[in-house]
Amino acid sequence: MRAVVVALGKIGLPIAAQLARTGHTVIGCDVDARVVDLVNAGREPFPGEADLAEVLADVVGRGLLRATTDTAAAVATGPDLVIAVPPLIVDAAAQPDFSIIDAVVADIARGLALGHDARRRTHPPEELITVSIETTLPVGTTRGRIAAGLAGGSGGLVPGSGFHLVFSPERVFSGRIFQDLATYPKLVGGLDAAGEERGAHLYEQFLPGVEVRRMGGAEAAELTKLVETTYRDVNIALANEFARHADALGLDVQRVIDAANSQPFSHVHRPGVAVGGHCIPVYPRFYLAGDPQAQLPAVSRAVNEAMPAYAVSLLGDEVTTGDRVLILGVAYRGGVKETAFSGAFGVRDELLARGLVPVAADPLYDAAELSALGFEPWTPGSPVDAAILQADHVQYAALGPQDTPGARVVVDGRGVLDATAFAAAGVPVRRIGRP
Repeated sequence: MRAVVVALGKIGLPIAAQLARTGHTVIGCDVDARVVDLVNAGREPFPGEADLAEVLADVVGRGLLRATTDTAAAVATGPDLVIAVPPLIVDAAAQPDFSIIDAVVADIARGLALGHDARRRTHPPEELITVSIETTLPVGTTRGRIAAGLAGGSGGLVPGSGFHLVFSPERVFSGRIFQDLATYPKLVGGLDAAGEERGAHLYEQFLPGVEVRRMGGAEAAELTKLVETTYRDVNIALANEFARHADALGLDVQRVIDAANSQPFSHVHRPGVAVGGHCIPVYPRFYLAGDPQAQLPAVSRAVNEAMPAYAVSLLGDEVTTGDRVLILGVAYRGGVKETAFSGAFGVRDELLARGLVPVAADPLYDAAELSALGFEPWTPGSPVDAAILQADHVQYAALGPQDTPGARVVVDGRGVLDATAFAAAGVPVRRIGRP
């Protein structure tokens, strides 16, 4: 199989590497020349993805993967499969901006137009170039926006006769993408039965041993991804409600949740200071856009968005106007250098609203990067009056009172600190839902 992967980010590049490591020939495309140069040198352009550096060096060295900035030219070579994973930008209210996706679709469409005749002369009619979109989208986007863009930009090629189009949502977790690709069923939904079957067959060629599930339509595949993430948001909101009630009762909510989950019908998630990232805070909004009468997703979003302010409230009377409060971790989760919808922004804004002075530190960000994100960098060793742990970086598990000099109270928003170490120094550690 010959494949093209468009957008060599944290999802796209591992997919390209997975295709190549299973023996297929791959062209990776990205608008960032730096990324293209690094990939062609066999070097990963971003850290933190397990096994990517080794796999990349191997497949580039064997000539199975190369990269280019010219997407249209890559698609014009007539590959069997084109996988596109362009980022879908959202604003502060998680409303989508399709500009990048539209640009990628236009590039692919130009390539389809250029390569269509050559492909038709060398392959049977059912083996059309198959375009797969893996970026999570509102329901109906593949059949409506994407298909129309490909048809219009290719000079009138029609899905089903000029190309196949499927939606196959990525279902992987940054940092363990190869593992997840080998574990979870791959979902494929097409615009018609023939396209869906062709798309599923192509995915089976590079996901050996993995179930490739035919969904019976692109809309079913789109909705499945929104259901997965909306479920998690609702579940976390419920855990946060339980945690707030446990605080009022003086109970340990984690002991309660663990006990509830000890029977097979309960799967309550963990509470915490925030729900961040590119997925869980965003995709429930996509769901609500298609189902505006839905109540639980909207209420759950409100509950989770209020948690940073609740974490700040746990500082209690130990702080007063003008006190410096250290935010530990601006990343949306531990070990990932990303701030999409990070709870650190909500914590910062709530501290400012209460007349407190937020400063921030994160082992993944230097002072200049923190400033660019709108945080005042903290100088290690300088005194603070309180601290709030927002990201569960592994480095924070060993923190003690000597690391937050002067702090009269610490709020552990992720439940990772050793409270006894702080208690020995007379510093209370307050955790969400736990005494």
